[in-house]
This record gives sequence, C-alpha cells and structure tokens, in this order.
Amino acid sequence: MRGSCSWPFVGSEALAAGAVSWHELGRDHRAILPNVYLDKRVKPRLRQRIVAAWLWSHRQAVVAGVAASALHGADWVDDDAVIELIWRNARTPDGVKTYADLLLDGETRSWGPVRLTTPERTAFDLGRRGPLGQAVARLDALARATGFKIGDVAALAARHPGARGLRQLEVALDLVDAGAGSPRETWLRLRLITAGLPRPQTQIPLLRPNGRWYFLDMGWEDIKLAVEYDGDQHRTSRPQFVRDAERQEYIVGVGWTHIRVLAEHRGDDVVRRVRQAWEHLTRR
Repeated sequence: MRGSCSWPFVGSEALAAGAVSWHELGRDHRAILPNVYLDKRVKPRLRQRIVAAWLWSHRQAVVAGVAASALHGADWVDDDAVIELIWRNARTPDGVKTYADLLLDGETRSWGPVRLTTPERTAFDLGRRGPLGQAVARLDALARATGFKIGDVAALAARHPGARGLRQLEVALDLVDAGAGSPRETWLRLRLITAGLPRPQTQIPLLRPNGRWYFLDMGWEDIKLAVEYDGDQHRTSRPQFVRDAERQEYIVGVGWTHIRVLAEHRGDDVVRRVRQAWEHLTRR
C-alpha cells in the first residue's frame, strides 16, 4: 500500500482497489494469515492479530475467549495468545482457533467494525475451558477490568444447558476475585483455598500516616495476617526495592504478620508457612 500501514489488510482487496501492486505487496508486506498482510516493518501486537483473524474470517467471525477479554481491557494476555473466534470453520491457520458455538441475542457487541462477545459471554467461555486455575486467573483479570456480575454469567449459562464445561464454570465462578493483581496472585489464593485455609480477603486497605493507603494482596484482616506475591520488580528496580522495604517495615510495625511469596517458593512450603502463622495467631 502507498506508505506505511500499521494495521492488517486483505491482500486481494488492496490489489483490486489499486492500493498496492503485486510487487509492492511482496516487497513491503508479509502475510500474517492467509490473504491478510501487514507492513514488514511492523511487529504484530495482539490487537493487530485480532483484526487479522477477523479479516481472515471474511469479517464474519465473532472474537471470543482471551482475545475478547483483552479487548474488554483485561490484563495479562500475551501478544502471541491464540485468537479464538466463534465461526463455523474448522480449518484454521496457526494462532487461530474457532468454535462452532451458539450465540444468542445480546451476547455480542461491537469494537469498531469487529464483533466480539460481551463481558458476560466472554466469562462464560473462559470459565469452561482449560485447566481450572488458568480459567480462574483469566476470569479474575476480566472481572477486574469489567466488573461483570457472577449472577449475570450464571443466568447466561442457564440459556446454554447443553454447553460443555458447565460444571467447571460453576466452580470457577465461585472462585472469582476481581482483587487479584496478577495470575500469580490468583495461583497463590487458590493454593491457600485448596489447602483448606479460609478464603482470604483481597486488596485489604491499610491506612498510612500520610493519609494514603497500602493495599495488601490478600490475607485475613481479623488476625492481621497478610500474604503477598512479589514479582521481579523488586530485583530489577532499586527504587521499587526501597519502597517495598519501607512498605513491609510499616506493615509489620503496625502489628501485621507479613508473608512474602517469591517465584522460587514451592507451593507446599508457602502453605506450610501460612498455616503455621495462621495457627499461631488464632491460638492467641
């Protein structure tokens, strides 16, 4: 196409419109899906890949699953995530997956010219598929972004009595918590629940002397036990390391037991540490 194009386009349409010649198409662009091209200088991000998959479907498919959740604002969706479409075509290129699922009235909305599933329908699909822990993490992220109501998703599920994965969806919805700040926080919360500990509260507010707030990842406010997952930022950023140290000193200083969990910590060891702290604090 004349000049740079940062969004995918249908090659045959561009040729027919005279927007690009065969020579320019091959020289300046690459096919990222059959008959869908992108400027060679552009590395496709998730939204560009979503548009490309929709174009590949002849603009007929409805974007669903994790791709739809990303369009709704959910975090933690990688640029190379599989683009899920609701469309009756089982022959898919790499990076695209289709489902011949039933969509009822009110279960889609628009993102520009693209159709995608609503937050409630997206939650319905995410909760039914994949391992339970992954499903809950994806639902947590979607709930954090959209604030969808569990009851609305359950009502939608009732309109699809023959759909696969309804039992997992029911379990996953019961575990959803929009307070999760990352998939690893979801993992940590589920690990504690599975171990038999009481369900922790998330994003516990803690007032600071300056009138601002700390928010603890999860824990039990009645016994002042906090459990937090530390990402890599404390290693890669010296200012963040200093802020984290000051934060932990304050939390402990106002009477909380604070357990930090790192990526290197094994799940069983984390549970043991939390259980020991729980038992010690509840015996007082």
